[in-house]
Amino acid sequence: MTNEHFLRVCALRTLMTANGWDAVVLRGSDPHSSEYLAPRYQTVTWLSGFTGEAGDLVVTADHAGLWTDSRYFIQAARQLDGTGIELHKTRMPESVDIPHWIAEQGCRRVACDSLCENAASMEEIREICAPATDGFELTGVPDLIDAIWEDRPAIPAGPVITLDETTVGITREEKLHWIRRFLAERNADYILVSTLDEVAWMLNVRGSDIDYNPVVFSYLLIGQDSAQWFVKKDCDGSDFRQDGSADEDTLDSYAAVEQDGVSVEAYGNIAAELERLASNNVICYDPASLNGHLAEIVAGGQALASPIALKKAVKTPAEIDGMREAYLEDGLAVEKFLYWLECTLKERSVSEWEAAQRLGAFRAEIPGYKGDSFETISAFGEGGALPHYITPEDGSTIIGRDGLYLCDSGGQYLFGTTDITRTVPTGEVSRLEKEDYTLVLKGMIDLSMAVFPYGTAGCQIDALAREPLWKAGRNFGHGTGHGIGFFLCVHEGPQSIRQNFLSQPMLPGMITSNEPGLYREGKWGVRHENVILCREAYTNDFGRWLCFETLTCCHFDTSALLPELLSREEIEWLNTYNEKVYRNFAPAIEDDDFLAWLRAKTMPING
Repeated sequence: MTNEHFLRVCALRTLMTANGWDAVVLRGSDPHSSEYLAPRYQTVTWLSGFTGEAGDLVVTADHAGLWTDSRYFIQAARQLDGTGIELHKTRMPESVDIPHWIAEQGCRRVACDSLCENAASMEEIREICAPATDGFELTGVPDLIDAIWEDRPAIPAGPVITLDETTVGITREEKLHWIRRFLAERNADYILVSTLDEVAWMLNVRGSDIDYNPVVFSYLLIGQDSAQWFVKKDCDGSDFRQDGSADEDTLDSYAAVEQDGVSVEAYGNIAAELERLASNNVICYDPASLNGHLAEIVAGGQALASPIALKKAVKTPAEIDGMREAYLEDGLAVEKFLYWLECTLKERSVSEWEAAQRLGAFRAEIPGYKGDSFETISAFGEGGALPHYITPEDGSTIIGRDGLYLCDSGGQYLFGTTDITRTVPTGEVSRLEKEDYTLVLKGMIDLSMAVFPYGTAGCQIDALAREPLWKAGRNFGHGTGHGIGFFLCVHEGPQSIRQNFLSQPMLPGMITSNEPGLYREGKWGVRHENVILCREAYTNDFGRWLCFETLTCCHFDTSALLPELLSREEIEWLNTYNEKVYRNFAPAIEDDDFLAWLRAKTMPING
């Protein structure tokens, strides 16, 4: 192991010995089951050095293992090299998940951080391990890592803003009324909302507590006659600026929610309030997202899937209008970037990092821009073979004059959230690169053109994007599409388009990515991504039919295509799309050279 990580794992093992634990499970999560983590909860990274967004760690007396999925296999192998931490691959036919692995090892006393392990996960460990090991015991220790992480960052507490009804299309009062009807139908008294994007959606607030995610670290407890927002931190947090003066946006936001009958409470008081209420009230909670520490307090309530995720996923007309605007504004920024990149590469070298920074600068020119929606993946050649490549600031790869450059990026705007990937040739590319490029685009187009019966789940149409690759004996390991929030998290459910069986149907108003890919380790990667809106197609004697509207507006480079691999219908779709891009942006482009460049890039191709 590297000395730094060796000492940290050794410190954890010393803690384990002192408490008599055979194993410790540390999830790559936080008390709110977030995907992206504030520095305080980047425990897996702190211990192992692995920086991927999905990784869980198990440490025993003689083994340390990291569990992650195919998006991070290459990255994890590199970052764990020489650390002594073994990579355990998930979502593979031969995979052994953490509960079964612990059971196989015969670990009797296991500990986890019950603030970062959700209730369903803790129960799964117990159900699998208890029958396999006599006297099995799972101990939940809130903030377990505090004992060895001396300079651990504080709980995040950034400024808070509110969104008005014209932006989101529905008031917080209407949302509270809806959730109270939900409680009445289930004869329940309260619902505890713990995932950060659901809290933000319910209250029409946004924050900055986690990079790239406009959320506020908080809990929301809603009753038939009350609502409590547990959000206030210490005086160096969301209530005050660093100089001690009041943050006016935050205080105004507090006042706005209080005006609608929501009391603003201290973040740390949630457990005590639940303990006060739990014995005499029925509290609804989602065990798949609520942390084990709080779930133990409300265990006598109703465990159910949160109804907010689905309600949030079906966008209001106002949100859809905002997202359409966001993808137009964002698309023009990406076009400016691609033009800049091509022109600059003719004159000098450009690093992946410089390119990412330049793209961010173009986005920052857009009124309402609030930052990126995730860390930009700016990757040339073999870097593009890592689906979640992290572009290094120091020692960044120079974008070559011949090869494929992949850029996956997005923006947060007051009127929407964007996610877009474009792969472009930087010069000459091989026949095989062109095949990969074309087959991935072919799959993306086929999914874009899909028409399907109402009630169809995303897993039932996933094959549309994969079939061109499958026929050529090629594939990709990640999902094809994920839901996207409205000025919220760039990844949201409950819908998805992937091979894993998930029964949630695609519904009108859902906004989802469409991003098939192909990755050749050590060589190159290709991903083409548009974002699509599910909408009504028509109704006939055979039922109700749905289709997709493409929101993303940015051309696809046709110079790396093999047109003979595309059908006539696919070519027609591509030509129509590129022409629409040109017509949307031409009136706003004053630079004649830029306009001529875009005109050339969007010219139709022949089959």
